[in-house]
Amino acid sequence: MHIPAHSVCTAIRDDIVSGVYERGGRLTEELLARRYGVSRVPVREALRTLEAEGFVVTRRHAGACVAEPTERDAADLLEVRALLEPLGAARAAQRRTEAHLKVLRGLVRLGQERSRHGRSEDLRSLDGWFHETLAQASGSPGLTALLTQLRHKIAWMYVVEATAAPAEAWAEHAAIVDAVARGDAERARALTAQHVERTASAHRPRFVRQLSGVRGSQPSVNTAGLRL
Repeated sequence: MHIPAHSVCTAIRDDIVSGVYERGGRLTEELLARRYGVSRVPVREALRTLEAEGFVVTRRHAGACVAEPTERDAADLLEVRALLEPLGAARAAQRRTEAHLKVLRGLVRLGQERSRHGRSEDLRSLDGWFHETLAQASGSPGLTALLTQLRHKIAWMYVVEATAAPAEAWAEHAAIVDAVARGDAERARALTAQHVERTASAHRPRFVRQLSGVRGSQPSVNTAGLRL
């Protein structure tokens, strides 16, 4: 695998989220550089960024390792999301552009169509795209970055079960877009808060073994998925 040096951080983060690198596994610069076809310099920079984001920790005598979130860490993410997403929606109502509205309305139409046909894989992708666009419509790069990071970490720590009523979820999305289009910040905030609270129950922690307090011995070099 060869990727541009500036994309190394994204690639490592994606592989952590998808489970290529196990929690607690070592991330050696040499192996990562070989996997992504870059020098060790962008790998080192990427690991520093991922440590700041909470995906990586540096351990004495082991170096960089994939972080091992606790049950509290996981629960905190959903609480923070419940605070930030409504704020993002309220700001979107005040700052959105016509381009944002066009994309959001298009995503709602697609989501409603797919929900009628039960295409759950498409719905998960569309849902992520919807919330990403809503965050971008806030006009706040800092808030958008925080919400994007939250989504990555929630995807890493949780399995999100398919909703039993996808049509209801997309009706909620449609109502949020209507509020954003009308410039009604308080309604956009309230509807998004209700939506986030309702969907939180579909989240199930991925790392049951870690939550039970079971820890292995000193983690070894994780070479899963490496093509050397």
